[in-house]
Amino acid sequence: EMDPKLKVIRQQLNVMVLDRQSSKTKTPSSRKKTLVDAQNTVFNPSIVGIGGKAGRTSFVVNVGRVENLYKTSKRGRAHHRLPQATVDLHGCTQEEAVGKLGASLETWVDTAMQGSYPWVIPAVIVCGGGNQILSETVEAWIKRTKSVANAPKSSIY
Repeated sequence: EMDPKLKVIRQQLNVMVLDRQSSKTKTPSSRKKTLVDAQNTVFNPSIVGIGGKAGRTSFVVNVGRVENLYKTSKRGRAHHRLPQATVDLHGCTQEEAVGKLGASLETWVDTAMQGSYPWVIPAVIVCGGGNQILSETVEAWIKRTKSVANAPKSSIY
């Protein structure tokens, strides 16, 4: 019996509250934007991409017989498994990193040659997300080493 009466009372109170509220007014800003301010704004490209690390954190490469490195752009039977050849260069200096890569290269090429045609295996070189000096060193090493090539994007794991 009381529900309809209470509903009417609630509605009347809501209407009174809405009537009492004043409307919001915009206050003019103390500083007006001018055309000169827009022209003085300088685009700073160094702030684009802030939050990420410099350089690449890892490189997926193909290692093996030089004649077949670039013939393995499509995933073959050998590429269905995850790469087992990995070298981690975290905390290495440039010289230590090149030394580790050279030592790993011998093992990787032997493993590739013991496998099946096309005698190429995938490998991962992890250089971390620090400064880009180490990633540049690895990239230069990949370019000058004949039995190593960047893996095609279609075969990246």
